[in-house]
Amino acid sequence: MSSSPTTVGVVFGGCSGEHDVSIRSAQTVVHGLNLGTNRQRYQLVLIYIDRDGRWWGPDIAAKVLDSGSPPSSADLPQPLPGPGFRGLPAGADAVTIWYPVLHGPNGEDGTIQGLFEMMQQPYVGAGVLGSAVSMDKQAMKAALAGAGLAQVPYVCAQAEDLSVAGRRDELLQRIEADLGYPCFVKPANLGSSVGISKARNREELLQGLSLAASLDARLLVEQGVQARELECAVLGGPTLRASVVGEVRFDADWYDYDTKYTEGRSTTLIPAPLPDDIVKTIRRQSIQACAAVGVTGMARVDFFYEESSGRVWLNEINTLPGFTSQSMYPMLWEASGVTLEQLVHELLESAGQ
Repeated sequence: MSSSPTTVGVVFGGCSGEHDVSIRSAQTVVHGLNLGTNRQRYQLVLIYIDRDGRWWGPDIAAKVLDSGSPPSSADLPQPLPGPGFRGLPAGADAVTIWYPVLHGPNGEDGTIQGLFEMMQQPYVGAGVLGSAVSMDKQAMKAALAGAGLAQVPYVCAQAEDLSVAGRRDELLQRIEADLGYPCFVKPANLGSSVGISKARNREELLQGLSLAASLDARLLVEQGVQARELECAVLGGPTLRASVVGEVRFDADWYDYDTKYTEGRSTTLIPAPLPDDIVKTIRRQSIQACAAVGVTGMARVDFFYEESSGRVWLNEINTLPGFTSQSMYPMLWEASGVTLEQLVHELLESAGQ
C-alpha cells in the first residue's frame, strides 16, 4: 500500500430483502476500517443504496450508519429521483477501491460487480461469475455436483410450474417421491433464510412454494436431514485459505431469519467439537467449492454433518457473508488468529488480485 491513504468506497443497503442486515454489516466493516493502523491506511467514502436502488452519498450514508436503520422518505432530499442507479453520488469519484457490503440480489449476485468491472476499478470479494453462480442456488448446486461434492437430495423448480394445475401436481408428486417430508423450500436467489420454509406435508409444501415463488422465479426444494450445521470461512486471492470450522446451534425448529438475527436465539461453537478428519474434509471442500464456482476474495461455506454416519454434505456458498456482531465470518477468522482490523485490511489487499 502507498504511504498516502487509499480511498475506499463502502457501499451498503441495497434493494433486497437483506437491506437491514447490510446496514448492520456495514457498521462492523467501517468499525474495522477505523481500528489501529487502518485509520491511517484508508480514507472512507460511504455510499448508501436505498430500497429502491437510489445511490446516496456520504451525508445520507453516515446518518444511516449512525442510526442503524433505513431512512424514511422524509429524511431524503425531495423530490426523490427515479428509482435505480442514476450515476455515482458526489464524493464517489475519489474512490480507488470498492468494498461492497451488500447481501442478496442487486449486490451479491454479480450485478454491482459488473458495474465495478465496467468502471475498471478493483473491489472486494468474488467477481461476476463467482457471485452470480453462488447467488443462484440452482446454478450453484449444478456446479458443485459437477465438481463431485456431496449435497443433500434436491429438486429444482420454476415459479411458473405452480400456475398450471398439471405441472403443479407433477412437481408435488416428484418432490414427495424424491425427497419426502420434511423438506425445505427456498427461493433460488435470496440469502439470510429470507423466504425459506419447512414443509411437513403437502399443504405446507404448497404454501412454501407459493411464498418462494412470490420472491423469485427460480425455486429449490431440499430434503430435510437431521444434521449439525457447520460453517467455514475462506479468505484470499488468488490463493485461498480456510478458517477453523464453526458450528451453529439454535433453539428453533430450524435456522430461520429471526433465529439468525435475534440475540440469544442461536449460539456458536468456534471451533466446533469435531473429529480431526471431519475438520480437514470441511476445510478442503470449502476451497474446492470456491474453485468450482470461481470464487475468490471471501466466502462462507456452509455444511451439514450427520454425526451417526460421518457424512458431510455441502449446503451453500455465501460470497458476501454477514458481517454483523453475530455473524460467523468475522468470528471464524478471529478464532483463526485474524483480528477484525487485519481481516478488513486483508480483504482490501485481495481486491483485484
